[in-house]
Amino acid sequence: MRRFEKLFMAVTVAAVLMLSFSCAKKQVKDDTMAGQPQQREAEVVEVEEEAVLEESDIDTQAFQEISERDAELKAIFQDIRFDYDDFSLRPEAKDILKGIAEWLLRNTSAQILIEGHCDERGTNEYNLALGERRANSAKKYIVQLGVAPKRISNISYGEEKPLDSSQDEEAWSKNRRDHFLIR
Repeated sequence: MRRFEKLFMAVTVAAVLMLSFSCAKKQVKDDTMAGQPQQREAEVVEVEEEAVLEESDIDTQAFQEISERDAELKAIFQDIRFDYDDFSLRPEAKDILKGIAEWLLRNTSAQILIEGHCDERGTNEYNLALGERRANSAKKYIVQLGVAPKRISNISYGEEKPLDSSQDEEAWSKNRRDHFLIR
């Protein structure tokens, strides 16, 4: 009996150690694959935990929401929308990003934070990665228009900060967005 207890304890300790080391990576679905979203659910790739920025990685308090009195800025810094399970920029999003880039090129000391958001469908990890890809696609486009990359930070909130908490296509389409803050 004593021998069984020692063996049980050794196996338990080994299992706990294995679990603690395996938690260093997150499972994130690869959204670059072709096919239906249901098929993508089965495909998983490992991504280092640092690949998705956490709120603590960026001083979000230093960036400010555009207030109602800043009508000109509100017209320029509109949210851009994305299709379901996609991070490619729509033509209307590119138009908005061109306006943002022009403003940044005129206001050389300004910096922006791009927040990537998703709707509630998909796992938390998948949505964090998708929100990061959305923010990165906007940043990449603005940089291609001549803005220095160091002036643009980005963060993914995944599905954590919805604009509309309803559970229908209209609400989900509002939540699939990039939002911009200014410093």
